[in-house]
Amino acid sequence: MSSKNGGFSVRGVREWLEAPAAAVAERGGRLNVLRGAVARVTTPLLPDDYLHLANPLWSARELRGRIVDVRKETADSATLVIKPGWGFDFKYEPGQYIGIGVLIDGRWHWRSYSLTCPPNWSDPEAGGKRVISIAVKAMPEGFLSSHLVSGVPVGTVVRLAAPQGGFVLPYPPPEKVLFLTAGSGITPVLAMLRSMDRRDMVTDVQHLHSARTAEDVMFGAELRDLHDRHPSFTSHLNLTGEHGKFALAGLDEKFPDWRERQTWACGPAAMLDEIEHHWRDAGIADRLHIERFEIERGAVGEGGTVIFGKTGRTAEIDGATSLLEAGEAAGVQMPFGCRMGICQTCVVTLSSGHVRDLRNGDEHREGDKVQTCISAAAGDCTLDV
Repeated sequence: MSSKNGGFSVRGVREWLEAPAAAVAERGGRLNVLRGAVARVTTPLLPDDYLHLANPLWSARELRGRIVDVRKETADSATLVIKPGWGFDFKYEPGQYIGIGVLIDGRWHWRSYSLTCPPNWSDPEAGGKRVISIAVKAMPEGFLSSHLVSGVPVGTVVRLAAPQGGFVLPYPPPEKVLFLTAGSGITPVLAMLRSMDRRDMVTDVQHLHSARTAEDVMFGAELRDLHDRHPSFTSHLNLTGEHGKFALAGLDEKFPDWRERQTWACGPAAMLDEIEHHWRDAGIADRLHIERFEIERGAVGEGGTVIFGKTGRTAEIDGATSLLEAGEAAGVQMPFGCRMGICQTCVVTLSSGHVRDLRNGDEHREGDKVQTCISAAAGDCTLDV
């Protein structure tokens, strides 16, 4: 009978130590115990790996989160409630966005989404724990957005990028505010409205939101509730399917004091372009804050072979695929942030060749710093990553 200590048999411990060296020699020899112990100690696992085995959210190497709820908003949109793991900063500013990575068929897919919750939010439906939320609208060409809206199961562990972005509501908020949103552009503004409501600091706020039909309005019931509870907040709804898009020429009639208000606008690129020009012509561009979700890819490079210098990996890409997407598809750990050409997190050095900015066609050459999320190959090139 083998002796036991603390519930573990001496024989069991010895066999566990010998196991990695079982193929080296027969069991039972002291040398095999030593070999096995060394193998156990030098196994290529870091403390973080053991933490991950205990709880996937206990990681010191990367931000992670677990989807704890998926709440339908409209037929093609949903709110995802996420419990972040170690290292997440809940003191973000209303209006900021996060990056989220989801593993699908063995490949990580990344996108950025605005946080829809106020800072330090505790959700009663999540057991009163501090969580975060994003709202995703499924796009016809958006593989990940469609998966998040209709395919991602509760319990899925995701990767997260820290909150960032300058489209934020200051504290305390301005005395007069105008929000102009359309479609999913309501998401960062919703975080601002929820923060004002939570702090009981809803100043003089006018909000005009455009959607195709009433059924397409994200958070419609919540907007009506805010409208009813706060006399200083007015929610205006423009249904483009019935009335067409809102004409900025009608601002004077609908919001006579719009020039005096600090304005936040988020929606389709064409809408934001019009708003920018209108505010610039009025001489009040400094009172306008804009958030763009779309990368306007007006220029297409020739494509080519991309070499990722430090890893030696390569990728053959066309002229419309970003260097960031190419690297991730090749299994290269690429730095990234907003994925929209704003935050500069993805900047790397171009070691050789040429790349082209997908937004404006500007060409970069050897030695230049390039934003990989909005740059494509203009022939063969090598990146220092």
